[in-house]
Amino acid sequence: MATIFIDQRSYDVPDGMNLLDASLTLGFNLPYFCWHPALGSVGACRQCAVKQFRDEKDMRGRLVMACMTAAAPNTRISIDDPDAREFRKSVGEWLMVHHPHDCPVCDEGGECHLQDMEVMDQQTYRRYRGLKRTFRNQDLGPFVNHEMNRCIQCYRCVRFYRDYAGGRDFDAFFLRDRVFFGRQSDGVLESPFSGNLVEVCPTGVFTDKTLKLHFTRKWDERTAPSICVHCAAGCNTIAGERYGLLRRIRNRFNGEVNGYFLCDRGRYGYEFVNGPRRVRAPRIAGRADAAAPSDAVARAASPLAGGSGAIGIGSPRASLEANFALRALVGPDRFCSGMGAAEHRLVSEVLRLLQEGPAPAASLHDAAQADAVLVLGEDVTNTAPMLALALRQSVRQQPMKAAAALRIPAWDDTAVRNALQDERGPLYIATVAATPLDDVAAATMHAAPDDLARIGCAIAHALDQAAPSPRGALAADAALVGRIAGALRAAERPLVVAGVSLASQAVLDAAARVAHALHAAGRPVRIALVVPECNSLGAAMLGGCDLDDATALLWPGSPLIVLENDLPRRCGADRAARLFERAGELVVVDHTLTPTAERATIVLPAATFAEGDGTYVNGEGRAQRAFQVFVAGGDVQESWRWLRDLMRASGRGGAAAAWETLDDVTGALARELPAFAAVRDVAPPATFRIAGTRIAREPARYSGRTARDANVTVHEPEPPGDPDSALSFTMEGFQAQPPPAQPPSALIPRFWAPGWNSVQSVNYYQTVVGGPLRGGDPGLRLIEPAAPGAPAAAGRAPSAFEPDDRDWLCVPMYEIFGSEELSALAPSVAALAPRAYVALNDGDLHRAGLREGGDAVVASADGTCRLQVRRVASLPPGVAGIGVGLQGAPWMRLPDRARIHPAERDR
Repeated sequence: MATIFIDQRSYDVPDGMNLLDASLTLGFNLPYFCWHPALGSVGACRQCAVKQFRDEKDMRGRLVMACMTAAAPNTRISIDDPDAREFRKSVGEWLMVHHPHDCPVCDEGGECHLQDMEVMDQQTYRRYRGLKRTFRNQDLGPFVNHEMNRCIQCYRCVRFYRDYAGGRDFDAFFLRDRVFFGRQSDGVLESPFSGNLVEVCPTGVFTDKTLKLHFTRKWDERTAPSICVHCAAGCNTIAGERYGLLRRIRNRFNGEVNGYFLCDRGRYGYEFVNGPRRVRAPRIAGRADAAAPSDAVARAASPLAGGSGAIGIGSPRASLEANFALRALVGPDRFCSGMGAAEHRLVSEVLRLLQEGPAPAASLHDAAQADAVLVLGEDVTNTAPMLALALRQSVRQQPMKAAAALRIPAWDDTAVRNALQDERGPLYIATVAATPLDDVAAATMHAAPDDLARIGCAIAHALDQAAPSPRGALAADAALVGRIAGALRAAERPLVVAGVSLASQAVLDAAARVAHALHAAGRPVRIALVVPECNSLGAAMLGGCDLDDATALLWPGSPLIVLENDLPRRCGADRAARLFERAGELVVVDHTLTPTAERATIVLPAATFAEGDGTYVNGEGRAQRAFQVFVAGGDVQESWRWLRDLMRASGRGGAAAAWETLDDVTGALARELPAFAAVRDVAPPATFRIAGTRIAREPARYSGRTARDANVTVHEPEPPGDPDSALSFTMEGFQAQPPPAQPPSALIPRFWAPGWNSVQSVNYYQTVVGGPLRGGDPGLRLIEPAAPGAPAAAGRAPSAFEPDDRDWLCVPMYEIFGSEELSALAPSVAALAPRAYVALNDGDLHRAGLREGGDAVVASADGTCRLQVRRVASLPPGVAGIGVGLQGAPWMRLPDRARIHPAERDR
């Protein structure tokens, strides 16, 4: 700790801070623009000026920039010194010279960092009367709106986009006294993290284009803490609603998970909640109109009474509570995880590896801090985008040691980057084809899945001679294998990344062997294993069979209950059709009209993540709670409540039929399954109160509550109750703000502090700026290895892949936009999703007589389909990539052999 003096009072602050970090951590109001806790200091805006004194006898002092000055022991500064205040006010005035007078119509109004800082500087009058500099705005695609005239040249946007996120199609362009931030020409921003410009920008230059379609002022949003449901990362979000419409998703800080940022799929995939395919009323086959809830429940419950042999198919995208309720309804022996056989087997293997070793699971924060990384088989940018962003930060960790040796503080971003230039740490990527992360890799290797597993086994053998060595030639040379092993062995925080996207057990085994070898060598290794969906691990922890076994278990004519799942996506249309035909009553509980719901005899309208509370287990085993933002219209309710109603109507479920609140469900879950013993502590119970009141979802300035229903009544309606959380649906209640009035981190519905309406207010909720939230970041880890370093998988490495002259090995390829089921229903995301495709390298295109952009026929054991041809030069010979989950993409059991020929041949 260092003792510093601010306005003649002493304070202790952690070592290694600058004065701006320290001042904000201590709760002082000090304005800034160019600085960002995740990006460091560049000293571009001059807004954080303070007066620094040599010692207690120095009465004159000098102006310094707080963000560029170390908080060294015995540093003496004044924030309130008249010279410092006048300097800051002058800087603010000059920054506003060309800024338009459009606050009343600016999308940023009400949460604008520029507004906050100008008020803080007491800059209330504009003296400049000259012409303003103006620019032409650009069309940057469906996510981000551009209004360049509002720019104050803080450089935050380009620093995030290029330096932090690795984008290359966005930059600062200079001409005389003009600076323009944008693309060389109009076009879609290529970075999958472009939406963060909306929160990084301190003004209204970059705003949420999807919000403009249903705009509402920020003080009129009802908000609640939530969880992203579009991959397994479990990023924390703030969902905002107005008048029954989900308006936008913002980042919610969690230091162990997503930090300050979100990927674009997580930020913009929310639009499915408002989409035309929503199920908002019960449906009974054969009826043209909606059914009454009581009729639908009675019809669905009738065949469940007695020993009906019902099968319940859960879902890795449904909450723990919903899956557990289905399990209680049908019984543990007749509960299915909702995953296909291959996916179920692989996710179960991931769970086993995380529970039994060889290494603890890595959080996203751990991944960003790793100083040597091996990625084996996983295209993380497309399967777990925020993990890819974390790995981009990991390549800075080892070079930072050189900066420390030069006594350059880590927060001095300009000096660090000047000293290190393009030096990067060891990130090695072995995948089937090139990935967007390859540009920061020390080396890349592209090979068939079995050959990737062989490379992993060779690295494990180089680390530990006791590990088996693959026979025969490798797809990577021995020198590179040795270099990778050496880098991992020398690292202080090595990380191994793999996953299930290639559907390869051999790749998972190889990653585990590398981690085991590192542990045996005494290295504190961590492992990140990517699973497909927001609750894949939670579904696996609940147990149950896979879809193949469920088909065998289903007695002809017995009821089949499907929870938030579309079976043709899991096992193919033909197999799903056979399952549907075998069933008697097909009951679907879902929020979206999927092909499965269209086949159902009864559909019960479920709540989405924004309309109900639920717990999800992310890819590292962290259980986190998503809270209801608003009460959905119609007959929509949480899936677990529909299933409880079925228990009551059918006389099944035992004590579970008496559940009334979410706490009842989580309590039963914790009692019945020891793996979930801590789930009750993920968030405070519904009975939690602060000063005897609930925490308000609506800010104190919320307006229009009577106007909303003025066409029905002029009286304000009674607000809905919330039996499942400690939050209220109104502005009445406890308004969240920093200490001493800070709620538990899991219950913070928005970040706001006096004088800080922008997202920068999060500084005051943290133990130190950039550190964890006070009281700890949300979520609890449910999975820790019982004995790290447990024996690695037995057996030898797989044989080398051999191309076939007549067919190709088809492997899955994922797209960040289009492959995930729910976000693909959002119009802005769908606009960027590619067509279903088959990808081949140049040689294989020539061999098959195909051309890029044309159509090909792919014939496999699961049938024949027609796909667009894509050229991917990095694919190995004999390997074809199939775009998974895309619109028009057929289900295929992958990896599998298939024949490929031009579509013209079938005419």
